[in-house]
Amino acid sequence: MIADSNPILPDHYFQTASRFPDVFRPRKADSHKGTYGTLGIIGGSEGMSGALVLAASAALYLGCGKVWAGFRQHSLPFAMIPERPEIMLATAEKLLQRNDITAWVAGCGLGLDEAAEQTLSQVLKQAAHTPLLLDADALTLLARPSENRQAAIRHPQLILTPHPAEAARLLNVSTAEIQNNRPQAAAEISQTFQAVTILKGHHTLIAAPDGDIETNFSGNAGLATAGSGDVLSGIIGSLTAQTIDLWQAACAAVWLHGTAADLLKTRQGEIGMLAGEIAPAARWLRNRLITDN
Repeated sequence: MIADSNPILPDHYFQTASRFPDVFRPRKADSHKGTYGTLGIIGGSEGMSGALVLAASAALYLGCGKVWAGFRQHSLPFAMIPERPEIMLATAEKLLQRNDITAWVAGCGLGLDEAAEQTLSQVLKQAAHTPLLLDADALTLLARPSENRQAAIRHPQLILTPHPAEAARLLNVSTAEIQNNRPQAAAEISQTFQAVTILKGHHTLIAAPDGDIETNFSGNAGLATAGSGDVLSGIIGSLTAQTIDLWQAACAAVWLHGTAADLLKTRQGEIGMLAGEIAPAARWLRNRLITDN
């Protein structure tokens, strides 16, 4: 729908895109799927398969070469995803045995039981030398004093994507305290975990361990819908799998995610925006900014 309307993009879109040269760069003619990495996503416990599907779909829409979805279930919930047969499926246990994954995402629908803790432990070991994004349930598990928390702190290429309640659990404070000083909260999480932290919400913040903080001004209330955070995780994971550095990937992904929602708002309004609509709009935007630059 966005592509058919062919809107004229504001100049400030191109100015913002110029800050992320590795994201908005044309592809070489001789590239192949291996050029753009393999993303492994772990989550999707029983009853939460959709979270994993949304993240994996978003990763494909944003250009990752290959995507594996690892469901934390005893067997696969379906043999394939009819709408997205490009996504490769495995149980989390099987996927964590692979050695060809170039970036990982974990937490989307992961669950909070003891088995989920064990899966997170395996993720932290398997992803010890690759970019790793932890979201949702994985963040709640990290809030508990545990070996997993210490392993996350030691991880050299970590991205955390908490919403305010998850940030509060990570810092052992109230959600109100997080919201009263969001920059301080984002900085403290980044310094504690030596990670790039994305504190989601109105005017999402991106914080680096060295103290740098970016404020994102794209997005609207349409993003207050189930699964939009899973889509953001998939977008970020996709960019890190494409060997884009963590800081640039995080900042660009948050902006793309929000701006895609802004484009959808102009076409259909905020109410009833679906998470599954965001990634196709972000794909269109990324390509449009490359071709019109």
